[in-house]
Amino acid sequence: MSSQVPNSISLSDSAKAVSLTRNQIRGFWAAWGGWALDGMDSFIYALVLVPSLRELLPRSGIPATKGNIGVYGGLLFALFLVGWGLAFLWGPIGDKFGRVRTLMLTIAWYSLFTFLSALVTSVWQLAVLRLLAGIGIGGEWAMGGTFVAEEWPEERRKAGSGYMHTGYYVGIFLAAIANYTIGSHFGWRAMFAVGGLPALLLAWVRYGVSEPSRWQAKSNVIRRWAVWQPLGTLFSAKWRRRTILNSLFMLASICGLWAGTVYVPAAITTLSEASGRVGPRAAQLASWGTMLVAFATILGCLAMPWLAERFGRRGALAFFFALMMVFIALTFGKVFYLGAAGLPWFFVCLFFLGIGGANFAVYTLWLPEQYPTECRASAFAFATSFARFGGAGITFLVGAGIRHYGSLGVPVAATAIAFALGLCLVPFGAETRGQSLPA
Repeated sequence: MSSQVPNSISLSDSAKAVSLTRNQIRGFWAAWGGWALDGMDSFIYALVLVPSLRELLPRSGIPATKGNIGVYGGLLFALFLVGWGLAFLWGPIGDKFGRVRTLMLTIAWYSLFTFLSALVTSVWQLAVLRLLAGIGIGGEWAMGGTFVAEEWPEERRKAGSGYMHTGYYVGIFLAAIANYTIGSHFGWRAMFAVGGLPALLLAWVRYGVSEPSRWQAKSNVIRRWAVWQPLGTLFSAKWRRRTILNSLFMLASICGLWAGTVYVPAAITTLSEASGRVGPRAAQLASWGTMLVAFATILGCLAMPWLAERFGRRGALAFFFALMMVFIALTFGKVFYLGAAGLPWFFVCLFFLGIGGANFAVYTLWLPEQYPTECRASAFAFATSFARFGGAGITFLVGAGIRHYGSLGVPVAATAIAFALGLCLVPFGAETRGQSLPA
């Protein structure tokens, strides 16, 4: 944007100073803040998995054995992913009615159902609420990422996508801090109550941010479309191949995140208890491990724009996929079985696993570049959400594998296969390096 724009604030990047308007800045922080609190909400359950099921399973008439915790933990993760899969429905809404309006709805949705999770009395109630929360959480990323891509100037858009995606992992960091200071002292219900805080963002979004000018320029045409028309456009002859490939890339990423790294707190808790650290000490150590993963992933997100420009979008995704493939297999297939002696090495591996987790940031940059304005939010929401139905099945299989093996090591390590398959598909993706955002 030109420096002549009134009420603008100048920020500088590594290349040159570019002026950002107040709407671009406030909109970025609204999207970033929503995504940060999204990340916090998503990982609250991972952090309180063991204590919540230890209480709720007996109340539901189910023994709280390690095997049952693994099975029902996997079931709840799977239901959460089903909810996130349904979040593709936000895409057509965002295309027809606006990115900012839909962003508000997603934040209100997941805040409400996360807060209600603090009041459950059975594992089935928690399952339903996690499914409903997943619907809102899945929509926020698509709306926030689309807004930043469309509203930021071309010179800053690439960096903005990397900055925006750091929010999710800052949220994981906040969840770990909350677990360290609140969860370890006041229990898992207090953690879910904290997860309702994102609703406080609504006033900021409602009164401080307007719709991107790109969407406004086409809004009169889009609003005359049937609500499902943007979604149908994704499977037209022109876009079908990209839509299918993007969904398959996301499926690989989801297998690694939800079927792999969400078990990090449980794995650290197991290793901690083997070394004599139990109760609050184990919970605090799990929090440190989660913070380490989040910190490393933030570094990966910040490096992503450079990698994507240097090696292309496909090259950047391949780099992160390779890291995930190697370190999921090594961390859970080898180091986890070293027992208490492996705890320090487990933390070393977590750093590299965290960097690999930045593969999700590639989509924040890459997906908006592949589709026009009239179906961009639908494309983003579909690719980042629909594949989670497959991820739900994989996650359930991991939970069943944990019950069969009596350990989470081998089943989680097997999710590295998803990244090996993803690497085979990367060369077929659409390379958009050097191209401007489509009108």
